[in-house]
Amino acid sequence: MRKDDRNVEILLWNIALPGFGQILNGKYVKGILFIALELLINVQANFNKAILLSFHGEINQAIEQTNYQWLMFYPCLYMFAMWDGYRDVGGAKALYSFLPFVFAA
Repeated sequence: MRKDDRNVEILLWNIALPGFGQILNGKYVKGILFIALELLINVQANFNKAILLSFHGEINQAIEQTNYQWLMFYPCLYMFAMWDGYRDVGGAKALYSFLPFVFAA
């Protein structure tokens, strides 16, 4: 597998769930930590319940259920996990390669 393909694979696994890319890289402790943090933030923010309510058209109730203090950590965790997996594979050789991840978060 080419190195560029490996970088994309790690990014896609981390998009599926933060920590999967790290586990695929063999960084088990870091991967489990990212998965645990994602689950903690998801539960504390009531994110899945808010998504379910919004799918049922109950937008006001979804807004009331959401804990935005916890939800603010969600994009940061996702982007950091993606950047960390990308860096572990060796994709962060360029000087400012982290900037797309920072601005996306």
